[in-house]
Amino acid sequence: MTENFRAGFVSFVGRPNVGKSTLTNALVGEKVAITSSKPQTTRHAIRGIVHTRDGQVIIVDTPGIHRPRTLLGERLNSVVTATLGDVDVIGFCIPAGDRIGPGDRFINEQLDAFPRAKKVAIVTKTDSASKSQVAEQLVAVSELREWEAIVPVSAHSRVQLDILHSQLLGLLPTSPPLYDADTTTDETLEKRIAELIREAALEGVSDELPHSLAVTIDDIVDRDDKDLVEIYANVWVERDSQKGIIIGKGGARLQEVGARARAAIEPLIGSQVFLSLRVKVAKEWQRDPKQLGRLGF
Repeated sequence: MTENFRAGFVSFVGRPNVGKSTLTNALVGEKVAITSSKPQTTRHAIRGIVHTRDGQVIIVDTPGIHRPRTLLGERLNSVVTATLGDVDVIGFCIPAGDRIGPGDRFINEQLDAFPRAKKVAIVTKTDSASKSQVAEQLVAVSELREWEAIVPVSAHSRVQLDILHSQLLGLLPTSPPLYDADTTTDETLEKRIAELIREAALEGVSDELPHSLAVTIDDIVDRDDKDLVEIYANVWVERDSQKGIIIGKGGARLQEVGARARAAIEPLIGSQVFLSLRVKVAKEWQRDPKQLGRLGF
């Protein structure tokens, strides 16, 4: 540990699906946040910790800021607001290939409510944009406000992640370590397993379903005699028609979800997994305070 050790909290914000979770995982070096092509995949503030000799960058990956249409949407926005009030640095993520639109300007305006946090602009997904697009975006982003830094990156190709990490670390306060050196996230194992199941269930479903999907864990049983971990989980939807989509014809789709989820869970827990999934309906749960509480929101 160096004399000028720094440690603090960083949060990435941006429209849904701009690469915040992928960037978090790339910086941490392991999967702590689920990713999906579907918007508003992240539901909780997830902490991932990047350790180096010079400091700890603690990344709080939040749901995307959006104009809410349901009680769930309002609660997700509340998670973002509560998180941003506590962090040292806010990284505003904007994809290199997307024109800055009303959603980006709306989020940029919201950042004024958090004067304590230093602001960094991160131009993401540079691997899927041309050099001229990246250059144009850097200019457009620079016109939004005064930034501490503007960094173009590609999480997939790991381009400029070291530069971004260095910039973020330099903006954090000098501090002793806030987490043990072997901790990469403070998410519970149960929550990480539930999120991996939700990620598997989101693969290839229709646009309306992501908002309606939740996962709860009933039990995790360690069977020492069989070197096996049994996981009993529920996938919650809002309508019977959605239940049919998740299960698929003859249960085929649910089997695919189970296989995908097991493949992600087994490396996490270091054991073979028996996964039992049940699909249940909680009608209009996104709008029901009691149901939201029951499902962990």
